Amino acid sequence: MKAMVLHDVGKIESNPLKYEDYPTPKPSTGEILVKIISTGVCHSNLHMIEGDWVQYGVPAKLPIIPGHEIIGKVAELGEGVNNLKAGQPVGLSPLWNSCGRCEHCLTGNEHLCDSAQITGETVDGGYAEYVLAKANYVYSIPEGIDLQSDAPLFCPGVTAYRASKMAALGPESTVYVVGIGGVGHVAIQTSKLFGARVIAVSTSDEHAQLAKEMGADDVIMTNRNYDNLEKYHDSAGSVIVFSPSQKAIDASLRLVKKRGTFVMGVFGDIHDFRFVKEIKVRGSMIGPRSDMNEVLYLASKGKIKIKTTRFKVAEANEVLKMMKDGRIVGRAVLSP
Repeated sequence: MKAMVLHDVGKIESNPLKYEDYPTPKPSTGEILVKIISTGVCHSNLHMIEGDWVQYGVPAKLPIIPGHEIIGKVAELGEGVNNLKAGQPVGLSPLWNSCGRCEHCLTGNEHLCDSAQITGETVDGGYAEYVLAKANYVYSIPEGIDLQSDAPLFCPGVTAYRASKMAALGPESTVYVVGIGGVGHVAIQTSKLFGARVIAVSTSDEHAQLAKEMGADDVIMTNRNYDNLEKYHDSAGSVIVFSPSQKAIDASLRLVKKRGTFVMGVFGDIHDFRFVKEIKVRGSMIGPRSDMNEVLYLASKGKIKIKTTRFKVAEANEVLKMMKDGRIVGRAVLSP
């Protein structure tokens, strides 16, 4: 098969992904082979490729094929797989597998499993023609899902939904969503589903317009230093941050009012923590399979939409450069 393969981490400007022939995997017991239709491009793909997460053990192997939000069709069934059939549309999320035995797995939080395998980070992912998957960790695609464009439901979709759940939202609440990119534009929609008033915080006119299209009740424009938000300090019941900027994190923490909730969906540090406000700080990462199924149901009913631009998988280096420069509005999707 053809795939975009990472042999060594490096800046995306050096074109570290190589489009080349790569062995097509064979499914073992409990596994399936999926012929890929579309794969979303995530900012975490860029972090892995550029070596930002080497200290966290990512990538776990080299060479590796990135990509963890995937839609395709079942091409081959491994032994013991009887819950799926050839030709059936399925989706893969970042959660490729988990141990099934630890406290997290046994309480429905398998996405937190210490032994979890992550698609495109510990095992080969979706920048390719085919991908191997565990049959119990793929999702049947309901009617109403676009196989060509909706692959990002499997990362930003579930990630945004989980963050909105963690943000203690309700009909009388106000939430600020900071960073209106691939995940943030979905978080506006998922937060609205909980009845909250949603205020988007954006650094670009294009992303501000996207926020309005996705249903934001208001949009606050800020500069890239986030130092012009003083008049909004202590005004938010909840804040959800998906901007990978430390300056955004620092400024966003000050938006939260007393006893409010601050949700981080990115790596970063908590500076100037004002304990006297009694705020709750929560992390949020993808979600368990139950959340993913809820997202698919909501999307099939038109409640969650993804803004996408489509490219060929061979263009992945250039697409990642565009994303790094902020030139992708919404989410990029690759097709073989």
